[in-house]
Amino acid sequence: MSECTTTASADQPSAPAPSHGVLAVVFQVRDGELQTLLWERGREPYRGAWSLAGGSLAPDETLEASILRHLATKVDLRDVAHLEQLGTWSDPGRHPERWELATAYLGLVPLGIDPRVPPDTGWHSVDELPVTAFDHGSIVLAGRERLRGKLSYSNLGFALAPETFTLAELRDVYEAALGYDVSATNLKRVLLRRGAIEPTGKRRASGPTGGRPAEAFRFRTRQLEVTDPFAVLRPPA
Repeated sequence: MSECTTTASADQPSAPAPSHGVLAVVFQVRDGELQTLLWERGREPYRGAWSLAGGSLAPDETLEASILRHLATKVDLRDVAHLEQLGTWSDPGRHPERWELATAYLGLVPLGIDPRVPPDTGWHSVDELPVTAFDHGSIVLAGRERLRGKLSYSNLGFALAPETFTLAELRDVYEAALGYDVSATNLKRVLLRRGAIEPTGKRRASGPTGGRPAEAFRFRTRQLEVTDPFAVLRPPA
């Protein structure tokens, strides 16, 4: 019985390797809604459309080093409280001119910080995104889904909330990120039971309308922790 084997020709051209880029989906709660950082493209393709911060992976550069380098040109890295890899997008048609993979990162900026950004860059509501380049709009929405999932089972709220906050302030942050009404009482009960937040022992002064000073809280740690691996936050019935 004969055996047939096939080998590639030595002079057969190899397929071109794809280029690799990195992107940053940066979120912050601003004006009561979840917003993302985008910059306006000044050249083709998609000139005038809005893009995520990022760029090409340089030779001998890790993904982490690359995203930090590109992100530093758009926002002060000290303002980013959390950064994690979101995923890699590899559709061969995602770039109209070349084969390019993109690895996206999720970055979060706490409430109350106003990062300095270049003139071509601005914050945009995730619910009302402008015309975006490439597949960046879908990547933004994927980042929002990752954020919502992690708010359910981890203490990731620390990266969106200020260092100290009232329950009303924390509720507003969660409502903006989750996209539905949240009970401050239930949020307090859940996060205290999980050990995610703790009282500071201080109270906030009353506002112009008066009332009892509100108790101030903080996250027990400002490092990511899984607090309930099976928890899912759901909209009220």
